[in-house]
Amino acid sequence: MGAPPGQASGLAEDEAASRLRAEGPNELPASKPRSLLRLLRDVVLEPMFLLLVACGVIYMTLGDLQEALMLLGFVVVVIGITFFQERRTERSLDALRDLSSPRALVLRSGQARRIPGREVVRGDTVLLAEGDRVPADMRLLESSNLMVDESMLTGESAPVTKHAAPAPGAAAALPGEEASGSVFSGTLVTQGTARGEVVATGELSALGKIGKSLALLGGESTPIQAETGHIVKYVALAGMGLAALLALGYGMLRGDWLHALLAGLTLAMAIIPEELPVVLTLFLGLGAWRLSREHVLARNVPAVELLGATTVLCVDKTGTLTTNHMIVRKLWCQGAEYTAGGASVGPFPETFHRLLEYAVLASHRRAFDPMETAILEAGQALLADTEHLHRDWKLVDDYPLSRRMLAMSRVWQSPDSTRRMIAAKGAPEAIVDLCHLDAGQSGLIAGQVARMAAGGLRVIGVASAVFSAQDLPEDQHDFDFRFLGLVGLEDPVRPDVPGAIAECHAAGIRVVMITGDHPATALSIAHQSGLPANGKLMTGAELSSMDDETLVARLAHTDIFCRVQPEHKLRLVRAFRASGEVVAMTGDGVNDAPALKAAHIGVAMGARGTDVAREAAGLVLLKDDFSSLVMAVRYGRRIFANLRKAIVFVVAVHVPIVGLSILPVLLGWPLVLMPAHILFLQLIIDPSCSLVFEAEEAERDTMRGKPRRPDARLFDAAILTRGLLQGGGLLVLLCLVFVWSSHATQSGEMARAVTFTALVLSNIGLIYVNRSWDGPAWQSDRAANPYFNWMALFAVLLLALVLATPGLARLFSFSLPPLWMLSIAAGSALLGTLWFEAMKSLLRHWQGRTLPVS
Repeated sequence: MGAPPGQASGLAEDEAASRLRAEGPNELPASKPRSLLRLLRDVVLEPMFLLLVACGVIYMTLGDLQEALMLLGFVVVVIGITFFQERRTERSLDALRDLSSPRALVLRSGQARRIPGREVVRGDTVLLAEGDRVPADMRLLESSNLMVDESMLTGESAPVTKHAAPAPGAAAALPGEEASGSVFSGTLVTQGTARGEVVATGELSALGKIGKSLALLGGESTPIQAETGHIVKYVALAGMGLAALLALGYGMLRGDWLHALLAGLTLAMAIIPEELPVVLTLFLGLGAWRLSREHVLARNVPAVELLGATTVLCVDKTGTLTTNHMIVRKLWCQGAEYTAGGASVGPFPETFHRLLEYAVLASHRRAFDPMETAILEAGQALLADTEHLHRDWKLVDDYPLSRRMLAMSRVWQSPDSTRRMIAAKGAPEAIVDLCHLDAGQSGLIAGQVARMAAGGLRVIGVASAVFSAQDLPEDQHDFDFRFLGLVGLEDPVRPDVPGAIAECHAAGIRVVMITGDHPATALSIAHQSGLPANGKLMTGAELSSMDDETLVARLAHTDIFCRVQPEHKLRLVRAFRASGEVVAMTGDGVNDAPALKAAHIGVAMGARGTDVAREAAGLVLLKDDFSSLVMAVRYGRRIFANLRKAIVFVVAVHVPIVGLSILPVLLGWPLVLMPAHILFLQLIIDPSCSLVFEAEEAERDTMRGKPRRPDARLFDAAILTRGLLQGGGLLVLLCLVFVWSSHATQSGEMARAVTFTALVLSNIGLIYVNRSWDGPAWQSDRAANPYFNWMALFAVLLLALVLATPGLARLFSFSLPPLWMLSIAAGSALLGTLWFEAMKSLLRHWQGRTLPVS
């Protein structure tokens, strides 16, 4: 049947231009990041920022410009940090657009022209050759020895054979199908040539559909972000209400409404937990910075913390567990076996020289096919300095793979011989057929092929022939081939993978392998990696036939998924999430991107991975070192544990602040704390404590326990109990100090200075005690924390500056106490520190150390 009109000469230029205008360019629409104004609007509309700004405005109304500027400046800093954190990386579609727009050789009005890939339109006739990136989804009209690498769509590392489509109305093929008549946008031609008709461009192509699925999958807040937001909102609203009641009561009892407003504002400032978003932002931001120094890029900063709660790690085999670089692993010849890079030692045995020699001759010298590349590399390594590498031989002709014969032959001419040397390689059964072997020999070879394939190897046969006549035959079968042996290739497991997986299991993290490969290969890789295969696996076909309920039930007993399509990966991630798991997904190909974005944490392999995978992921392993993932888990658990320590401090320190704001009103005392004091504590101590706790090293048993529950909260009963006990004891102590100093000095300003000094020094002690929950702080063998030393020194020096400088002392309503009274304040702080340590020890023994640390 002849080619339809237009296909032989291609589209006319005016028709192509018309279709380009009507259907749009062959590219994906770029993802649109939030504009600067929209991002700022989203940040400043958070309840905690609105309340802080309102407090600053009230300060201005009262004429306290310095306090107002301090508070509003702090708000600007927090907004700036949040702004950069919120600039999430949503450029997956941009990377896809670059990948899907290579240059293309098309026929236009009978002339071959190379045009930008974005200008290819439906109906174009495209010419393909080795090394070309396919510009659009195409139906093949002609093909010669065509093989295409579709690993970025399927995860299958071996190229697939393609043939011309039988008819325009044939059923649509899927990526990865052998002998199909379709090729897909973004895939790579590794061998042969072809001519095809474009059937889908842009969003309608296979690559475009992945891009659309990415666009539908948005980012989401982590549980800690959501919980912190709710806590801040509710506490802030309650604090404002309580502050209003306090101001009303003060005014009605004492008739001094100006001081009533000041008391209410002080209480509001004391209760509003504005340091919580600061603590969270600093922890996650500094955690991401520390990870970057270990070659792990946090593209979505909260994913660092959430990784510590991961219960299921979905691992893509190709390029994640394996190197995505095929090698020759085994050679079999005349009943003998050689394992390359294995237990075999000494020189390469002569028995296998001819087998590898002709495997190299049967391959292209400029190889695009990964299996041919592996054969050439093995030849260079094992046959170096021998007479078996024939760089001076001339290629006479070749016989390509065909649908009828899954073997290829190459005819060579030696410069010192008139005879032609023929090298053939291909499917073992095809090579056996070319060699016309009897049933006994064929059965022996088939058994060996089965054993090698069961070990996860891709097996090809190799044969040789000598031809003396001048004119070559039309068919490979006319050569008198001699069977030489079998070559087994594999995509090897990364060296660090078994140890990393063992650490994951020790940390209570389940590792699941998802691959487009064959079951035998998947089981072999699982065995080499240390995955508990136990023969239990699920194929993509089985997965497709299951409803969601059946799939969730099977997930609990299945750790290996093979022959899967990209939509299967996405469905698996969603099924794991539906079953209550916290899912991390690793991958490096375009086919992984939707699942990476749908998972709680997407982890891309950076060095070998595609731009699309990196753009969709929350974390990127820049060195492709799988063990880096375990290190990132350790960081995630450490962040959550240290966050809980910081929350205990925040709760404990707010108890005396709130108490000293309310009790003077109720008991008729002069005001102990004023807005300036609250700002001193919040602007100096709280941010400093965030840095101190963030820098604390992990507890000893961080990676020896199961992941925390997905619903574990920062603000649970254990944390609140610990904070309230520590803070309640400190409140009682400070009240005693204030009463004593008031009677001793008969000066409210001096009593206020002594009490505030005790409070600041007690805060330092509170941080010191809560740095570690393993045992007494002074017995800890933990490394020194320079942030704590600098924070303590800075806080003491600033306190001394406030007490000793008359202008600052007036701003704080202080009068400088004598040295012996300051010594009493320091002794009180030491007594408070002993109380904190006693409560820590009591809770540790009472709760049987059940307080989560990870």
